[in-house]
Amino acid sequence: MDAFLYWNDVALEANRVSHSNGAGEQTGPPLSARALAIVHLAMYDAYAGIPGTPEPLPPYLPGLGAAPAGSSVDDAIAAAAYTTLTSLFPSQMAYFDAAVARSGASVAVGAGAGFGRQAALAILSERAGDPGVGSEGYRPSLGRGGHRADPHNPGQGYHAPYFGARARCFAVTTRFALKPPPAPGDPAYRDALREVRGKGITPEQSGLLPAGLSRRTPLETLIGVYWAYDGANRIGTPPRLYNQIIRRVAESKGNTLAQNAQLLTMVNVAMADAGVLAWEQKYIHDLWRPVVGIREHDGSMGPQGSGRPNFSSNCDPGWLPLGAPRSNAVGKDFTPPFPAYPSGHATFCAAALDVTRRFYNVTTPGDDDLFDGMSFVSEEHNGTTTDARGTVRPRHEREFPGGLWQMIRENSLSRVYLGVHWSFDGYVRDSGGDIDVATQIGGVPLGLNIAENIVANGLHPSTV
Repeated sequence: MDAFLYWNDVALEANRVSHSNGAGEQTGPPLSARALAIVHLAMYDAYAGIPGTPEPLPPYLPGLGAAPAGSSVDDAIAAAAYTTLTSLFPSQMAYFDAAVARSGASVAVGAGAGFGRQAALAILSERAGDPGVGSEGYRPSLGRGGHRADPHNPGQGYHAPYFGARARCFAVTTRFALKPPPAPGDPAYRDALREVRGKGITPEQSGLLPAGLSRRTPLETLIGVYWAYDGANRIGTPPRLYNQIIRRVAESKGNTLAQNAQLLTMVNVAMADAGVLAWEQKYIHDLWRPVVGIREHDGSMGPQGSGRPNFSSNCDPGWLPLGAPRSNAVGKDFTPPFPAYPSGHATFCAAALDVTRRFYNVTTPGDDDLFDGMSFVSEEHNGTTTDARGTVRPRHEREFPGGLWQMIRENSLSRVYLGVHWSFDGYVRDSGGDIDVATQIGGVPLGLNIAENIVANGLHPSTV
């Protein structure tokens, strides 16, 4: 048994359950990514401290020293995972106890277990000062273009307005910033508005679309839901989804334990840094979501609107999106409760999957062969998950001939098909319709910057 893959799976299950059991532990995208990074760093340092392993790795935290000679690698990894998981998700203690029993490892006695606990406590202490995701004291802007709550879910509040600015990163050596998105008066903004107005509209309103707008196809609707993982009941958040994909790649490559330790830790650390930096940029740029931007596009609309003689044809005061799916729960679909730019989905996915591409020596933007011969079933479309009306969605198995790069592109566009993002929240298209990395606009370039930085500089505590 590969201990790293085993405990990675346990941690992903903890993420799923945390969005289902009502305990409110590590919920939402930034805290989900933070928790997964802590668990994997503890396991990584537990492995790195075992002397005599066939593939030694440098530690993340300095000063831990080495485990006693003869320490069990499996016990050290298990104890590191168990200690961090029970600290982060205390309501799931019984599940973690059962996971230890299934693994056959010891987390209570032995030199390996003791060193694993030491590594876990060290990383928990290292991150003890991280901020929370509360919004006490936050007041949204009433200015044109500023993010406000989804009018279809007006009581949803605001998620993590201070987290990005106050949290220290895990491993990057610089706090990457993005260029501003197109302003509401720019032609690029108008084009993005027209795209999401047609592609992202709720089906009930599609007959009201004016001529000339491209409408969402059934395949695009499926893609929108397929990539969602919007903190859904019994599904969890995007970092879980991208781990599930990367596990498939790691297994297909026949990774060694050390390779899985290195890959999965870099992936989850990159997503933790994506959670910090994307949320910092979100509340710096404070861009409204399509559900507000389309309804209030005309200057006469909104809290600071003023009368105008001609009403803009690009404004629709009643427009509603397909919405992020409220899976496995009956209720309304919704727009996520934080600003649009950049897309968190796009940032997390690009960071995680490009770390993986670089791990396997794919460094050039463009399609790759890392998913050749494989397919993937999203838990949003696994044949048992239900939509917000209680209807079971059909199982859908997807192939990706363009590999992880295709996934990065499709994952970003999926948010337009749900009507919860502008296309530039993910990336700007080049002349061929692919990702224009050079623009430094959107979550995909931000995620790619994070991945490149971490792979180039290795796993070391960030000072930024």
